[in-house]
Amino acid sequence: MVEKWLKNHQANKTQVNAAADSDKSHGSKDSWAMEGTTNKKTLVSKFFDVHAGTTVLPSFNNSDEVQVPWGKGIIGYVAEHGETVNIPDAYQDRRFSDEIDKLTGYKTKSLLCMPIRNSDGEVIGVAQAINKDPGGALFTEDDEKVLQMYLPFCGIAISNALLFAASRKEYDRSRALLEVVNDLFEAQLEVVVKFTKSFELLSPKCSADTENSFKDSLEKSSYSDWLINNSIAELVASTGLPVNISDAYQDPRFDAEADQFSGFHIRSVLCVPIWNSNHQIIGVAQVLNRLDGKPFDDADQRLFEAFVIFCGLGINNTIMYDQVKKSWAKQSVALDVLSYHATCSKTEVDKFKAANIPLVCELGIDKLSFDDFSLDVDAMITAALRMFMELGMVQKFKIDYETLCRWLLTVRKNYRMVPYHNWRHAFNVCQCMFSMLTTAGFQETLTEVEILALIVGCICHDLDHRGTNNAFQAKTGSALSLLYGTSATLEHHHFNHAVMILQSEGHNIFSNLSSKEYSDLMQLLKQSILATDLTLYFENRKAFFEMVSKGEYNWNVKTHRDMCRSMLMTACDLGAVTKPWEISRKVAELVTSEFFEQGDRERSELKLTPSAIFDRNRKDELPGLQLEWIDGICAPLYETLVKLNPKLQPMVDLIQENRAKWEELNRERQRSQESTAPASSGARKAAADPSSGARKDPSSAARPQQRCQESRGRPQQRRREQRRGSL
Repeated sequence: MVEKWLKNHQANKTQVNAAADSDKSHGSKDSWAMEGTTNKKTLVSKFFDVHAGTTVLPSFNNSDEVQVPWGKGIIGYVAEHGETVNIPDAYQDRRFSDEIDKLTGYKTKSLLCMPIRNSDGEVIGVAQAINKDPGGALFTEDDEKVLQMYLPFCGIAISNALLFAASRKEYDRSRALLEVVNDLFEAQLEVVVKFTKSFELLSPKCSADTENSFKDSLEKSSYSDWLINNSIAELVASTGLPVNISDAYQDPRFDAEADQFSGFHIRSVLCVPIWNSNHQIIGVAQVLNRLDGKPFDDADQRLFEAFVIFCGLGINNTIMYDQVKKSWAKQSVALDVLSYHATCSKTEVDKFKAANIPLVCELGIDKLSFDDFSLDVDAMITAALRMFMELGMVQKFKIDYETLCRWLLTVRKNYRMVPYHNWRHAFNVCQCMFSMLTTAGFQETLTEVEILALIVGCICHDLDHRGTNNAFQAKTGSALSLLYGTSATLEHHHFNHAVMILQSEGHNIFSNLSSKEYSDLMQLLKQSILATDLTLYFENRKAFFEMVSKGEYNWNVKTHRDMCRSMLMTACDLGAVTKPWEISRKVAELVTSEFFEQGDRERSELKLTPSAIFDRNRKDELPGLQLEWIDGICAPLYETLVKLNPKLQPMVDLIQENRAKWEELNRERQRSQESTAPASSGARKAAADPSSGARKDPSSAARPQQRCQESRGRPQQRRREQRRGSL
């Protein structure tokens, strides 16, 4: 008779107890139900101590299920072969396993074991009777016939129970799927969605400890930890095939380092691709560790594959939403640009087209120490025309002269009237590049396309600059930051604005280039403009400095050339620090003026206290800030470039002379502060003693002096000290 059904919708398993209703059957009876797929079958049971006239009760306190591998022991043998086994002495049969005896405390003697079949004749369980009576009687053929009569009813009951458990499981899974899908579509503002609500694929009978440990590890590790070296996800993304791993550490495709990054021990893995409507893989979904400790089965995989369909829809909707946001931001930026800018007039073009262009020597644009303020706005246009002609760009690339004039004038018009990042700054950066190409000789090692990209990049590198930096764009959530993101925001805008001008009618100075030349040039132009972002400079300079210092730089290696061009762009952008003192100081004041305006906006609009370099209330700290600027950013770059090209030594010399001037101004500021502060005996003593700690550490000034001495010699060192004294 069937005494009790034990149903678990998680694992599709049912246990029954069947026993022969006979006075002669006075032993322990148990049944084993099949669980798992065709390739992963196991037998599962709970034990009962059943005697004639008793109810069905667990035979021992621990009633947890016991699993036996398919084909192992007498039970496994009966399940695998579908044969009846009647053994008078179990321990004399080589097929017998005593593991169950050890678990239950029984001493198995006689044993009768028979298969339970469904309507299709498939074995779906095993019924087993142990120890017929205390007297040691053996099971007979009559016992087999009696038990055999009940087994069809057991098979029917088990089949019905399995169907009920499967339907209940599918109902629970479908409900969980709908809940997670609802969460998915409620959180589509970001492409990457981290669920805080669990997707309950499995049994509610899950381990709370396992779930809590997962949540703890997820909270302690950064989200990027789950993306690093995920070889399974990469495999699924590349092949488009799902991966179901029952034991991760036994699978060669699994990267064990993933556990080290996340702090979460991975056992089982189910990973499937996410497809879009065009049958393209747009993501990968992965679940780890069934909460009951078992591998993911086929039903889990089918449900998960159904779930990722909705993931694909969610990702697609998110991408579309992001595109709409970017389109709005792009439109906003475009309207802002168009409202401010316009192309130049035909009268201006005709004027410069007919003008006589002075020679390089007359303009002085080949000098590394060129005066940034020596030319007016129109003279800078003629000087720019001369640069193009002197470098042979007009002839080499067949640039129409009228188009070149129109393009330069429109570029000038597209620079805003801000204190520093204006047309004059763009021209001065271009002039610095021109002098480095010609006077310093970089023209001999760079290709003509590279030279054209550098010159055009210098002229366009700050187009439409608003007088605020990238950090300000991010803080204010400007349309530019929405359109370009927070990485090199302004630099991307400068490049796109340059492209917009080139694409305007009558402005394409590259119209006569071949397809390959044009493609190469646009890539180089973008690289040149983006290189002026100091964040990228800091990312690359260590590798460049080490390469040059070790003598490993090679002009024939593409990555080396790319890095060098980027460093040249930065060197030209910061070139004012290499100019004579009066010019360098004036530029520093213009930069500071622009920074102060941004700081004022941060204080008034964002209610933030600006940092020292942007704070108008701390303008007296300029000398000290300039020393930090020179020592931390500028000097290391130019000193490295000198190792690559000694002809740039005059730039380093002027940097050190300017640094000495800023050092003197900083000392005067410190002396002024000391004189206005309440004087104590200790303070007066410190002021009178040049070696005291009240003055700036002399080693900071000695280091640049030593570098100058090594590079220029003692006579130049003495001349510089004389100039300092004359101030």
